[in-house]
Amino acid sequence: MIEWITNKIVGTKNERELKKLRPLVDAVGALEPQMKKLEDADFPRKIAEWKAQVQENGRPLDDVLPEAFALTREAAVRVLGMRHFDVQIIGGAVLHQGRIAEMRTGEGKTLTATLPCVLNALEGRGVHVVTVNDYLARRDAEWMGQIYHFLGLEYGVVVHGLTDAERKAAYRADITYGQNNEFGFDYLRDNMKFRLQDYVQRELNFAIVDEVDSILIDEARTPLIISGPAEKPASLYKEIDALIPRLVEEQDYTKDEKSRTVSLTDEGIEKLEKLLGVPNLYDPAEIETLHHIEQALRAHALYKNEVDYVVKDGEVIIVDEHTGRLMPGRRWSDGLHQAIEAKEGVPIQQENQTLATISFQNYFRMYTKLSGMTGTAATEAEEFQKIYGLDVVVVPTNKPMIRKDHEDVVYKTEREKFNAVLDELEECQKRGQPVLVGTASIAKSEVLSALMKKRGLKHHVLNAKQHEREAHIVAQAGRKGAITISTNMAGRGTDILLGGNPEMLALDEVGPEPEVPEDGDPRGDRAGRGRTKGLASEVRRRTREV
Repeated sequence: MIEWITNKIVGTKNERELKKLRPLVDAVGALEPQMKKLEDADFPRKIAEWKAQVQENGRPLDDVLPEAFALTREAAVRVLGMRHFDVQIIGGAVLHQGRIAEMRTGEGKTLTATLPCVLNALEGRGVHVVTVNDYLARRDAEWMGQIYHFLGLEYGVVVHGLTDAERKAAYRADITYGQNNEFGFDYLRDNMKFRLQDYVQRELNFAIVDEVDSILIDEARTPLIISGPAEKPASLYKEIDALIPRLVEEQDYTKDEKSRTVSLTDEGIEKLEKLLGVPNLYDPAEIETLHHIEQALRAHALYKNEVDYVVKDGEVIIVDEHTGRLMPGRRWSDGLHQAIEAKEGVPIQQENQTLATISFQNYFRMYTKLSGMTGTAATEAEEFQKIYGLDVVVVPTNKPMIRKDHEDVVYKTEREKFNAVLDELEECQKRGQPVLVGTASIAKSEVLSALMKKRGLKHHVLNAKQHEREAHIVAQAGRKGAITISTNMAGRGTDILLGGNPEMLALDEVGPEPEVPEDGDPRGDRAGRGRTKGLASEVRRRTREV
């Protein structure tokens, strides 16, 4: 009751934080006429002047902030024809302060990030902008890089396939864009080198993490692992794999799907000892056999084809559980990958051993200053504060929100759920309303696609198997009557325009399709420069997927 009365009188904590930032927005706005009078050549001159003041004379960044933000805003107008809205100025200030800015889908987080990037680049210690995939890293760097170039700042991109020399050059730039995995693996590789001059990274100064809830919460404990070939042979895998189907769940073993572990029962141990002709599986001499059994059991009981991995061209390829993307070249460690290869009857490759490892949580906590942006952070505010010491500020939308978000609908069985989805899709298609359907796995997307074919509903399927067609499918998901089924790999950062994307139609005619980003979100258009009246709802059933 007291908290309610306090909020009524002085406002919520978030409202108070936004109120503190209003004078800054006004200060940036007051400088706009002055910045408009500058010649193009004055922009890099101003940046060089501020760099000298910050690095040589110790001028605080907060003191330069209004001018730097106003200059960046004017640069964006001249180069891209895009002016930072006042809410984006607020978002930029929140990021500079080392906090998390929650900005709704379509509010222009990519443009917002340029403000703290330019300001913090004045220190000359590097700014890292962390994205969820290589496509977004390239796209954002090339797109926003026009602003940095106009201001006389250097920018780099760290993506898969670069040499050490190219990586070092990218990290030496004022602002560096890259995927979260690339930053983490570069850190691990540097720590395996013998000479400091061979390191590609420099100090971990300031990072802005896009989709911060996905990277710092959902994937926080995901280990990044560099491995090398182990000396022990893999001859036992096929022999053990042939025995696993003889084991009965609950009778011979139990499994814990949450922790992804399996445990043999006394009956299961006795059965395997008889089948293998081993007197005691837990004898130190049989430790390698027991290890093979446990991994083979995990492969059969916990890891499913078309969900956790796919088999393609005689190889087992991992599917990223967070994005639905295939991860060629990545392998599970400790013999698990070999056990799955034996299960699927494909050639068993040499087992690897871990040489270096770090989690995203531990890596990003090493930055001197850390900030992030996402459309959904307030729900994890307590975790952000507890784990990373990061506060969340909810930035208001530039225009009033007109989208309708319906309540979730829960069904007892999957059959009922799919029938309800099909009925609704049929109605949407009849009235010409485009629909984006999100699924939890590749297998579910293909089950739903098969049911839609039976109903005669025209649609497109986008999952890890259709990676090559991703750009075209996502870009045209807004055409009249279009139905697009997608795993959560698709659409992040992509314009899904009502009526279709004319830019992509033109690209189809004049050139090859570029790679497109991950994670579908049907809830609005991009960059806050126009709104579409849309609907968003979610259908669930009571299973472990909920």
